[in-house]
Parts: sequence; structure tokens; C-alpha cells
Amino acid sequence: MPPTVLAVIPARGGSKGVPAKNLAPVGGVPLVARAVRACLAAEHVTHVAVSTDDAAIAAAAREAGALAIERPAQIAGDTATSEAAVLHAMDVFEAQQGGTVDMVLLVQCTSPFVTHADVAGVTAAVLHEGADSALTVAPFHGFVWREDASGAPDRPGAPARTGGTGVNHDQAYRPRRQDRPQDFLETGAAYAMRADGFRAAGHRFFGRTDLVRTDPARVLEVDDPHDLARARALAPLLDTATGALPTREDVDAVVLDFDGTQTDDRVYVDSDGRESVAVHRGDGLGIAALRRAGLPVLILSTEINTVVAARARKLRLPVLHGIDRKDLALKQWCETEGVAPERVLYVGNDVNDLPCFGLVGWPVAVGDAHGVVRGAARAVTTTPGGAGAVREIAGWLLGPSLSTAGSTAGSTAG
Repeated sequence: MPPTVLAVIPARGGSKGVPAKNLAPVGGVPLVARAVRACLAAEHVTHVAVSTDDAAIAAAAREAGALAIERPAQIAGDTATSEAAVLHAMDVFEAQQGGTVDMVLLVQCTSPFVTHADVAGVTAAVLHEGADSALTVAPFHGFVWREDASGAPDRPGAPARTGGTGVNHDQAYRPRRQDRPQDFLETGAAYAMRADGFRAAGHRFFGRTDLVRTDPARVLEVDDPHDLARARALAPLLDTATGALPTREDVDAVVLDFDGTQTDDRVYVDSDGRESVAVHRGDGLGIAALRRAGLPVLILSTEINTVVAARARKLRLPVLHGIDRKDLALKQWCETEGVAPERVLYVGNDVNDLPCFGLVGWPVAVGDAHGVVRGAARAVTTTPGGAGAVREIAGWLLGPSLSTAGSTAGSTAG
């Protein structure tokens, strides 16, 4: 049985610097939801919980796909530590689930550009590489100074002069960057700990602590309105670079796997051997909206069951099923339709979708996809396959127009 890896995202409601900070949207997504998405998409993370004292944050956490754990007032004040919130969340989770947490993560939603790779990196350091704890860091080459107010005053009664003291360097010696030891900046984004060691130590750094490097360009912590403004300005650049959500401007066609993407991957077999599956009406609405918006949509599946073709007829979509080499079929379809593969969004859930992921510009995994598939995806839905994941993707692409486009789709939205 795989280890239980719980990611805890502290998100209290009483921010002073930026009121309702954890619900502030960056790139159109609340900070707490951005952190939830990164954790859900990270390999080996089995559960994601948001610790909060705020009902609106709890609702946003649940909507993004996380558990919401109510944090007591005594550990929700300005002086409360993140460690206290994580320990409490572990206790509540274990009581509710009836099991033991093997490894716990602390992921801060005030780091808006934390990625699933960051979360997976600290997880792997503890889970597979022998570390007791791990954190995300960024290479740092700056000279650090600290003010020192111990200098003598210029004249009697005047305030003491404030001088500067070098912290990570000798003020009399200025070596070249390449001649200095490599320093690292703690990003504040993601931490991983052995659960038993964390309980014993009471803090996040104990035993062997591994440093997991991340991109310095994405290091930003939202503590005041200026930080939030910077994050919103950077989001269009960094979200695209790190696999965030596509828009209609990024995509010219959508290709959908069937089993596990439009279904929950289960098959119902009756006494005569006939097979059936369950689909989600919301996915039908999303597909109808995409089609009416002028986006070509294709169903591509290895499954030979006639239910695939029947569903395609219902949705008025072209279908290629019973396909052994989905990547070859997809490439040929793109050539026939005159669509550049790098402008295609492909949605899948399992390892047989990986060749198509390597072909298209926007590989997308549903929320409960195989870990390897989530790791290879450029974006991951918060919704599992068969539970509205396609509708979620349609919302990414069409935004507010989705409800208008889909409302006139008639019976084909079923």
C-alpha cells in the first residue's frame, strides 16, 4: 500500500497586510486554489487539506478539490505558527480517516508560483532519497547586509549612526560570483517532512534536510499589496511557462480520450456481457459549448466498445476508436484538419496517452490521472475524470462565455 502523503496548506482569514489575501485572485485563480492545484497535480501526494478559520476560504478549498479542516481560534491568530496548523491538520485528518500520515507537506499559498514539480521535488527527497525534511530553495548570489545601530553619535544628544555589516561576506574582500560559495534562498513555498520526525521535533527542519532547487524567477511571497500587484503582472508570463491554464488564444483544437477522461474508468457488465459506462452531463455541456465556439473537438480512444461511438454521436463529434497508436492517429488527424499539433489541447488519464502528450502543445491530465501522466501534463484539472473534468477545461478556454454558449446547445449537451 502506498504511503499516505498529506499536503497541508495553511490559509487563515485574518490577513492584515492584504485583507482576504488567500482568496485574492492571481491569474484569475484564488491563491488558495492555486496551491491546491499544485498539490493535487504533484506525484505521490495522496491527500490535500487546507487549514483555515474562514468559511469562504474553506468553500474555495473544497471547490478546488481539497479537504477543508477548521482551525481553532487559539492557533489562528497573528502569532500562530504554521507548524501548529500542520500538526492540528494531521491530528484531524488521522481521526477522520482512521489511518496514519506517513509524510506531511507544508505548502504556502502566499507563494503564487509554486508548481506541482516543486511539491513533487520535496516529496521525492523525503520519500525516495533518504532526507528527513526538505524545502524549496533558489540559487542566490547577492551580498547580504544588515543595519547596525551601534555606531557613536555625530554629536552629543544626536541619534546613533546606522552603519552596515556584511552578513554572508567579508566587507574587505569582494570575490567574483563564480569564486564564492553557492548560497541558497529559502523560497517559503514548499516543505516536506517525515510525519513521525515532525511530531517529535515540533518544527519543519530536523535530521537531514535536503535543498530542492527551483527557478529563482518564480520566487515571490505575497505579504503586501505591492507583492500582489507584482504577482498579477507576472502571472501571464510565469503561468504559461510553468504549465498553468490555457485560454482560447492558446488552442485551436481539443482532443479527448474517453475511458477515464469522460468516464470514471469503470465498466458496468450485465449478465449478457454487455458493457456500459457512466458519463457526466456537465462534460456534455462543456463539449457543446466548445463546438459552438468553433473549436474542433475529436474523441480519440483505444477502446473498441460501441459505447464510444454512441457517445460521439450524441455529442455530434467525430471519433476515432479502437486505435492502437493514438499518437499516429492524432498526427494524421491534425494534418487532415490543418491544425498545428502545438495548438492542440489533448486530455488524457493513463500511460497510453503519453505519446500524444509528447505530440501536442497542451497536454492536460484529469485530476485523478496516473501520477506519471500528471507529471507529464502542462495543466491538471481539479476535477476527476468522469466527474466534470471536460467541463472544467471548457471553462478554462471559454471563461464567462461558457454558460451562454452551452445554454443553447439543446439536447446535445447531455
